Amino acid sequence: MRDCGQLEIAERAWGLIGGRGVVTTTETAADEVATQEIPRTPQYSGFTERELGERGHADRWVWEARYVKLLLLVDFGAAVIATLAAFVLRFQGAAYADWYIVLSVLIPPAWVGLLALTHAYERRVLFVGGEEYQRVMRAGVHLTLVIVLASYVAHTDIARGYLLIALVLTTFLALSGRFALRKILQRARRGGACMHRVLVLGHVPAVAKMTGQLHRRYHHGFQVIGACLPLDQIADGKTLDVPIYGGLGAAANSAAAAGADTVMVLSCPELDGPMLRRLAWELERDDIDLIVSSSLVDTAGDRITVRPVDGLPMMHIEHATLSGGRRLVKAVFDVAVALGLLVLLAPVFLAVALVIKLDTGGPVFFRQVRVGRGGETFRMNKFRTMHVDAEARLAAMRQAAEGDGVLFKMRDDPRVTRAGRILRRYSLDELPQLINVLLGQMSLVGPRPPLPAEVEQYPDDMRRRLVVRPGMTGLWQVSGRSDLSWEDSIRLDIRYVENWSLTVDLVILMRTAMAVMRGSGAY
Repeated sequence: MRDCGQLEIAERAWGLIGGRGVVTTTETAADEVATQEIPRTPQYSGFTERELGERGHADRWVWEARYVKLLLLVDFGAAVIATLAAFVLRFQGAAYADWYIVLSVLIPPAWVGLLALTHAYERRVLFVGGEEYQRVMRAGVHLTLVIVLASYVAHTDIARGYLLIALVLTTFLALSGRFALRKILQRARRGGACMHRVLVLGHVPAVAKMTGQLHRRYHHGFQVIGACLPLDQIADGKTLDVPIYGGLGAAANSAAAAGADTVMVLSCPELDGPMLRRLAWELERDDIDLIVSSSLVDTAGDRITVRPVDGLPMMHIEHATLSGGRRLVKAVFDVAVALGLLVLLAPVFLAVALVIKLDTGGPVFFRQVRVGRGGETFRMNKFRTMHVDAEARLAAMRQAAEGDGVLFKMRDDPRVTRAGRILRRYSLDELPQLINVLLGQMSLVGPRPPLPAEVEQYPDDMRRRLVVRPGMTGLWQVSGRSDLSWEDSIRLDIRYVENWSLTVDLVILMRTAMAVMRGSGAY
């Protein structure tokens, strides 16, 4: 047991919740966001068991309400700043543009209203996932259409420069503010704050697996506080790391007594349709959320549609979008951004090339054969960060490798030059891959470009990642970089292939910038 000073620091920094108490912790493995110790079951000192349940349930509504209020402030503030900037930059205080002040006053409340209409404040899309950002972008499109339509109806010409700056900047600032707010939320959750208290229902093996998985990853906000099992398995529940509250039939009362705000139902034959329906009715009484786990893995919510068939809810799974117009948009986006970055970063290229030459001499670039879309090979460009004889020394050093699978990893690789360590820490060595993006061999965001030796060892499922272009960055880059195991990096690559969207790409690019600035996991 330890004092929750870290939690209280997070509370003062953000002001989201007012919880007090002591939490227990457990070690966690690398996940999609970070590797941390996270709390398990909160125990609030000074309260009876009944008060504990009531307080644990109430805390959830407190921090969620404060989070939504902060979102409203962020969104409104983003529109105010954007319209003010558009007015100043476009008109510079000209007297003839006074009526644009009125428009600038109307845009912020209209923006917040459109966000509400697109359900951008709903709890089920906040806190985790990319659906929140998609709805913000959708609201930006709707705001543009509303202003254009109003201008047409009123026969009023609106300065295109003002409109462009105001709308683009409003959407960008709102996205950035929500992203920053979510990072603050994740830091608070790292200390045990702002978590959903979950009671898990199912068989012992399934409960153990789900509990371990949720306790390894704090960013999702689920904290397992107990479990309910079939009556004939309660004796076996002693092996679980969470308290057992009783049988499945008493799940609703157990959730209320434990202060759970969410009940998660795993695959369990004992919990048939009628029993689940009764459970939902009982949980509705105490305003406790019900989540039914599916055996689907790595499938995003926007690919799942629930369709009623004779009164039965059936899940329809859409195929992953691997071609068509969205792919064309991604390709155009990649080429445009890569070309722009190559022009902007030309001085950086020259400076890095000069540093490499002064450090060890030899060639500036390192080119290595990698496998691209459809199994086609190409030569990937990087700034050289190792001595020129690095490949020849590789075989002798494999026994000291820190990686698994076919990846060679060594935190203090003696083949890396002095300049190379700095370049690798901040991923500057990967900038020449922009040339590969421009040539259509790579994408800005995608699976990690594999070596031919890796691909030779792929089972059939792993070849799925070869249906798209490899990327300069991806989920693997923002989830631990070199600290990830080979299996974890492959799993994240397949998840990206199955669920990619332009919004996901933009989020990954923002997270990449933060990961690079931290310099963690790079060696």
